[in-house]
Amino acid sequence: MTQATNLPAPLCRILVKRGVAAENAAAFLAPTLRDLLPDPHDLRDMEKAAARFLKAVKARERIAIFADYDVDGGTSAALLICWLRDMGLAATLYIPDRIDEGYGPNDAAMAALARDHDLIICVDCGTLSHGPIAAAVGADVIVLDHHLGGETLPECVAIVNPNRQDETGDLGHLCAAGVVFLMLVEANRQMKSEGAKGPDLMSALDLVALGTVADVAPLIGVNRAFVRQGLTVMGHRQRIGITALSDVAGMNEAPNSYHLGFLLGPRVNAGGRIGKADLGARLLATNDRNEASALAERLDQLNTERRDVEAAVRDLAIDQAEARGFDGPLVWAAGDNWHPGVVGIVAARLKEASNRPAVVIGIDADGIGKGSGRSVSGIDLGAAIQRLASEGLLIKGGGHKMAAGLSVEGGKIEAAMTRLGELLAKQGADKIGPADLRLDGILMPAAATVELVKQIEQAGPFGAGAPAPRFVFPDVQILFAKTVGANHLKLTFGDGLGARIDAISFGAMDGPLGPLLTTHGGARFHLAGRLEINTWQGRQSVQLRLEDASPAA
Repeated sequence: MTQATNLPAPLCRILVKRGVAAENAAAFLAPTLRDLLPDPHDLRDMEKAAARFLKAVKARERIAIFADYDVDGGTSAALLICWLRDMGLAATLYIPDRIDEGYGPNDAAMAALARDHDLIICVDCGTLSHGPIAAAVGADVIVLDHHLGGETLPECVAIVNPNRQDETGDLGHLCAAGVVFLMLVEANRQMKSEGAKGPDLMSALDLVALGTVADVAPLIGVNRAFVRQGLTVMGHRQRIGITALSDVAGMNEAPNSYHLGFLLGPRVNAGGRIGKADLGARLLATNDRNEASALAERLDQLNTERRDVEAAVRDLAIDQAEARGFDGPLVWAAGDNWHPGVVGIVAARLKEASNRPAVVIGIDADGIGKGSGRSVSGIDLGAAIQRLASEGLLIKGGGHKMAAGLSVEGGKIEAAMTRLGELLAKQGADKIGPADLRLDGILMPAAATVELVKQIEQAGPFGAGAPAPRFVFPDVQILFAKTVGANHLKLTFGDGLGARIDAISFGAMDGPLGPLLTTHGGARFHLAGRLEINTWQGRQSVQLRLEDASPAA
């Protein structure tokens, strides 16, 4: 690969591991929608969905958007709201309250929307909502979703979902925002065939990128182009809501996938988790600067509150799960009054700690448990939870391979989790060993230049399904180490030949890594992590996001 492309050896090693052939390297490093965008007609019901959508636009019908309360739902709703606004139409936004209504459409909300609207579009939800969609008497319903479908589908105009059971699954990596974007592509095509022109879609890719990364969709195929080009769009700072949120989050550099997943995404999510459910979607869709500023400030405050709530639940859940054991096919915890807005985040923490599928359940005053689960690679949690619901152990449940939600009677939690563990064991969840730290190569400090890091970043964006490459720096000396913040570690290391690199390890002081390196006593170490560019006062330097260390002796 290196000889054929003249690219740096570390970059070529990454490309080979991604299965990229030398003749395809240039195209892989510059993913474009032109090359990667699938034909919207590859998805069932797409043509019908776009046709009914355009019929509503032409007739100036009353349109309602029923969206999930997470980032994917918010970005999906904002895509439709902004497209319709460009066409001179105002849509009604409805996002259910996480605590009072739970996930997805419900009978009362759908019936109420149907009384005042001609068309209801469910985004990031609806595929399993037979009853609520039937309750929407007098209105047509379109579903644009990506969650795992059941054996039967609700009766409505169209259900566009790459994870319907009668789909090939080739586009199963799309999030809901990606599905909505494809529907708008099809709508614009149908308008063009009639001699009309639809709104610009390239400028909407920032929303698609945010939804894709925040929903942890695999960064493969067209998702790579969505995120790569969406980040470019976001860098132009044209979307008022995202710009306001970036400013309150302290983003002072060009956006990347880390910013989407860890700075912007959690703040958009904060409204649905512990505040008013529609705050995030409203921020993403607004064209009013004052409203954008106020909403961004509120979401930032809610995100701070969310961290405090999460920390309290996390400590209780980890203690309970550890007492139950981390060696089974499922790690789970449940507790009274655990806030349903943070159980998903805590489940992710349990998954990371155990390298097992994890479920965390909060039990409300009525004795109903509302839980969220996160899975590990190779284990389909959504299918298992859907099976559990069909067996009657859950009130309802569903999701996709890596994440799922459920509602369960308090008295059935123990039996439900035992059965879920059995289903996951059949997939091999109990045979998973400790998480491997997979390395992509060895580097000496002098080789880790800003230019090299920029070339490696061309193989991105990195994230779910496409992890950032991890390098090891062998036999280096710790030159400086100190604790920063509450539990983070900052250090500088070198090889004794003059080159030195700064490193940061978040949360290192909560485990063995931080104490090991701060009390090094002059010992030498092998250090492993991911390279990034740190920008400070206009100067760029290489920084190692340190993940692990081992004594070199």
